[in-house]
Amino acid sequence: MSALSGIRVVDITNNQAGPSCGQMLAWFGADVVKVEEPGGGDIARRNMRDRPDADSLFFLSFNANKKSLTLNLKTPQGKEVFRRLLATADVLLENFGPGALDRLGFGYAALRTEYPRLVYASIKGFGSYGPHADYKSYEPIAQAIGDSGTGMHCVIGILAALMQRHTTGEGQHVEVSMQDAVVNLIRVALRDHQRFGKPLQRAGNQLNAVPATTYRCAPGGPNDYVMMLAQQQMWHALLKAIGREDLIGDARYETAEARAKHVTEVNAVIEAWTSKRNKYEVTKILAAAGVPCGAVQDTGEVLNDPHLHAREMIVEVPHPVRGSYLTAGNPVKLSASPTKIESAPLLGQHNHEVLTALGYGEADIAALKAAGAI
Repeated sequence: MSALSGIRVVDITNNQAGPSCGQMLAWFGADVVKVEEPGGGDIARRNMRDRPDADSLFFLSFNANKKSLTLNLKTPQGKEVFRRLLATADVLLENFGPGALDRLGFGYAALRTEYPRLVYASIKGFGSYGPHADYKSYEPIAQAIGDSGTGMHCVIGILAALMQRHTTGEGQHVEVSMQDAVVNLIRVALRDHQRFGKPLQRAGNQLNAVPATTYRCAPGGPNDYVMMLAQQQMWHALLKAIGREDLIGDARYETAEARAKHVTEVNAVIEAWTSKRNKYEVTKILAAAGVPCGAVQDTGEVLNDPHLHAREMIVEVPHPVRGSYLTAGNPVKLSASPTKIESAPLLGQHNHEVLTALGYGEADIAALKAAGAI
């Protein structure tokens, strides 16, 4: 049994932040019905398309394990189908522009009385209140501000609201702002700003600790680097691993404060060793010594990483048009309900299945199609 078995999510989101949230809920076993405009569907199906006869890899990356229902919410018939669908739902997930759903009659205030148990989850660029509430945004804009992770934050909010519903019997409005999510993720930087009383300076890959940066490896290509961070208690182990036991006890490098004053020298000592070995050999040796270290990988190396394949973080998924494609798996592992990654749906693939379950007969479905509602 999946963790969210029996939970239905009506997903009317587009692009990235909203669909990634719906995908995570689907991975946990929720029945996620993605409602899309007839004819075109989610704009992400066409954005950055790599072949004209198939949905883009961008779309496939954020819509796995869902069902697709085409529905024109601007028609009376489409509105009626949507209301009947909401009556079966636990969660409505939306990322429409400010005020758009209110104009259609599906804002939270309008639905709250009719569907009191419904968890109404909204993802907005800047939220529904505050000076910037009317501003629009996309995930890349949020990433430019910092680093969003909005979809994951929305999942947490939805699960919390569902848990509270067990106690109160009522749903509520879950709102996640992309900018709010950024603030949550950059809390360490905000802390340091207050510690030092000024904005943090860009330092490239060099972190505050020493050693803590990227080091060149053999044979010296553009991706031949490792990232290493050794704290004070690891310093002697690092020196032994790279054959520089002679520096143990050297006052210039023995403490974190001393190494910070001689950062160029410390990095030169380490890179003299790493530059003679490939990044995977360096990682293996230092990992054995208890020193945190990781090879810098390009996207091709990530797609072929045996560790990621073993953890089902890179999975091959069959597709009715493409044949198969590689995509990211579920980063949250539940021991009692493992995730099976399935292909994102074709546009309208589940129209008949969903509508039949809602009580529509063949003649009804034909009439909806003739009216342009599906």
